[in-house]
Amino acid sequence: MKRIVSISLGSSQRDKKVELELLGQPFSIERVGTDGDVGRAVRMLKELDGRVTAFGIGGIDFSVRSSKRHWPLRDAIRLAHTPQKTPVVDGGGVKDALERQIVFDLEPVYGIPVKGRRVLVASGAARYAMAEAFVQAGADCIFGDLMFVLGLPVKIRTLAGLDRAVRLIAPVASRLPISLLYPTGKAQHRSTPRFPDVYAWADFLTGDYHFLHRHLPDRIDRKVVFTNTVTATDVDELRARGAGWLITSSPEMNGRSFAANVVEAMLVALSGKRPEELTREDYLELFSRAGLRPRVERLN
Repeated sequence: MKRIVSISLGSSQRDKKVELELLGQPFSIERVGTDGDVGRAVRMLKELDGRVTAFGIGGIDFSVRSSKRHWPLRDAIRLAHTPQKTPVVDGGGVKDALERQIVFDLEPVYGIPVKGRRVLVASGAARYAMAEAFVQAGADCIFGDLMFVLGLPVKIRTLAGLDRAVRLIAPVASRLPISLLYPTGKAQHRSTPRFPDVYAWADFLTGDYHFLHRHLPDRIDRKVVFTNTVTATDVDELRARGAGWLITSSPEMNGRSFAANVVEAMLVALSGKRPEELTREDYLELFSRAGLRPRVERLN
């Protein structure tokens, strides 16, 4: 059996384990939260190194990026460099390949128009391929990096503006503890509405679920939520708040759509290659060949 373990800095209350078969091979897939404890995550990586097929790292990206450069995050690099035998991924390959492709498939495949629609991307630096794809598809975008990461009521309206903001902030932010930049542990359960004008403006709410949920208003009627790592409880909450559609790049597995890092670890395990050997086309081909499909679900 191929064993996938996602070690997340997120809440342990969101833990989940499933077993399934892909291309005739049995898989055990487990997400384990450390409630923001980086040290505990390091210890688990050391303990399981060489005993599992692939690791995913959740609750943190290895880096943030602009159009031309990546800035490694200090806490993430510590985690990424801990395993010596088992390959480790953060979901960046899946975001770059699958989320980008889904944007271009929304109208022709799923009948959800994008051109001319208003899209809030919670953090373009964390999901640059998604941000770029929405712009290329003709959407009117706001990139919420300054709002959702730094709490500043500043809207970024262009990719060039996003690049400028990332180049200014990333050199300092990349050295900060992840808990100052992103909801980890119990903070993932709190929601304090902010930036109501931006939420009201958008037709699409896209990007990391915990960024979006952090300031989610009581009503998001008819909005398309394009995100990931949602539990059954999260889906019920989105439905109760009036969301029209839920889209995730990861399929539903026993009521859960796992984070991108889990899907990427699964695909790495299927490929038999190291993550650095896989291209965008490889991820798309493996995802399709394994019979996996994005989750596109009408909620209201």
